[in-house]
Amino acid sequence: QVQLVESGGGLVQAGDSLRLSCLVSGRTFSLYSMAWFRQAPGKERDVVAVIRGSGSSTYYTDAVKGRFTISRDNAKNTAYLQMDSLTPEDTAVYYCAAKMGPPFYSALATKPDEYGYWGQGTQVTVSS
Repeated sequence: QVQLVESGGGLVQAGDSLRLSCLVSGRTFSLYSMAWFRQAPGKERDVVAVIRGSGSSTYYTDAVKGRFTISRDNAKNTAYLQMDSLTPEDTAVYYCAAKMGPPFYSALATKPDEYGYWGQGTQVTVSS
């Protein structure tokens, strides 16, 4: 059983930074791609960033490129999302998600229904 626990959300002002963490149970963490999604009220859950199990490649949605950084520490079974230069548009519930693979030659998964394991979500609120 794979379980994900997020932490690090909160209320910040525009321009501030936050780091989200996602601790994953299990012994095969390095085999899983990790992703961060977010969902604002009344909107769909959208991908923010994805990182391959090895950490060798990443994906970012255009809205966060240059401001957010996804990383992982496979020795600690933890994925991170460093969020800098936050804006009110970043306000949402942030979810981490995990899926086995994909192979190194395949594209990273960016759709919610491609992920089988989810955390409970953590609220990020950015005031103007």
